[in-house]
Parts: sequence; C-alpha cells; structure tokens
Amino acid sequence: MTPPLIRQLTADPVIAVVRAPAIADAAELCAALAEGGIGCTELTFTTPDVTAHLARAADAGHRVGAGTVLTADQAHAAVDAGASFLVTPGLRAEVAEVAHRRGVPVVMGALTPTEVAQAVDLGAAAVKIFPARAFGPAYLKDLHGPFPGVPLVASGGVNAANAAAFLSSGAIAVCAGSDVVPPLSVSTSAWPDLTTRARAFVHALRPASEGRQPAPAPSAEGPR
Repeated sequence: MTPPLIRQLTADPVIAVVRAPAIADAAELCAALAEGGIGCTELTFTTPDVTAHLARAADAGHRVGAGTVLTADQAHAAVDAGASFLVTPGLRAEVAEVAHRRGVPVVMGALTPTEVAQAVDLGAAAVKIFPARAFGPAYLKDLHGPFPGVPLVASGGVNAANAAAFLSSGAIAVCAGSDVVPPLSVSTSAWPDLTTRARAFVHALRPASEGRQPAPAPSAEGPR
C-alpha cells in the first residue's frame, strides 16, 4: 500500500522549504503558498521559535512539516506542535526512531547510493537527495536503477528552470526554496509575492507532473 505522504506528493509534487530569520504569520504564509498551488510546506529548525510557527500553521489546517530535524528532542517537539512529517538533512537514526514511534513519516536526507540504502533501512518514507543541484536530474534517474521502488525527493538548487527535469528523471517531488519563499517576503508578510512565485513554479513543472503514478513504498519496516 502506498503511504499517504507519497500519495499526497504524487498529486502535489512540491514541498515549499522556508528558511527565514522570522516568519510574520505561518498560517498566512501557508495560505499564500496554497493559493499559488503549493499545499505542502516545510518549516525548518533554522528559524527561531519554529515550533510555535508549526503549531500556528497546523491549527489553521495546513499540511506542514518540520525540516532540518537533527535530534530526537526536536522530532518530539515538532510532532507535539502538529508537524505531519519530518525532514532531515542527512541520516539521523534517532529522528527516524521518534518518527516511527509517533506515527509520523520521515523524509531522510542522503546523497550516495550507500546513504540511500541506509535511509531505507531506517524506514524513511522517502529519501531526499541533497544537494540535488550538485549532480543534476540524471543522477536521480541513475539512482532508480538500483533503487526502483524508493521515492526520491530532489532538494537543493531546485528552481523553476530545472524542477520539471527532476520530476521527469524520477523524483516523486521537488523542494522549492528561496526562489519561491524568499526570507524577506516571509518576514514582511509579502503574501501576494509568495502566491505569484508559487504559481509560476507550479506552472513550470506541470507538464512533467501530470499523469504520474506513485512510486511503491520502500520495503524497510522501520529502524534497525
């Protein structure tokens, strides 16, 4: 059975990653992105008071996750605040353990084939290839040779010009960063700007995202 997160990303293959020194209103931020066609937002632990922002967005009914999760304590705090998924920048066994214990999917960062295999062994719902820009879309296609059933998410240097290529090369989803959510717009409540940027990003990848079939779930059952 395909996990709910993978079904969601198949239908809506963009995660907006917010890295900003301040967030004026997390609920309004998510609403602005959703109006532009991006319904999944990741708020990272590099933003001060991120758990309060997660709670604000989750309470408003938005699909929001926590990113740059490095420790078990951060994972627990994020889930307590309402995060519906966790994202790590690299292999973090303690985060995976909390995610499975709390029933929340984790998207685990990796780059090499060895790291992808380890992420699967840790029970990742999907594996975030970071930094995707360093190797390009063809690298994801190459990874699907030995890992045909692993949902891959392209992150790092993904923009409107190359997002469609990453999807066409087998990414289940892509992460939209500062090109879509500039820190200044986030901190100054420039919501129309974010909606316009989100809409342009989604429009650029539409031909590659239509008619896609969800990738099978990884076979690992949890942390080992």
